[in-house]
Amino acid sequence: MTYNFDPDTWYANERSHLDAQLKKGALTTETFAVALEDLDRRYDEMIDRLDGTYIIPVNRDGAPR
Repeated sequence: MTYNFDPDTWYANERSHLDAQLKKGALTTETFAVALEDLDRRYDEMIDRLDGTYIIPVNRDGAPR
C-alpha cells in the first residue's frame, strides 16, 4: 500500500500556520519559539519513523504472516 504523504509539505503547512499566528498576535515570540521547537521535534520523530524499509513479518517456517 502506498501513501501519498509528504512530510516536508506537512511541515511547511504547520510552520506557515505558526507564522500566521505569530503575525496576528495570537502567539508571543516565546510561545512561538516553544511551538516551533515542538514542531521540529515532531517532524524529526516522523522522519525517523518513515525513513526505513518495511520488513514483512514471517512465521517460524519462513512463510509471510
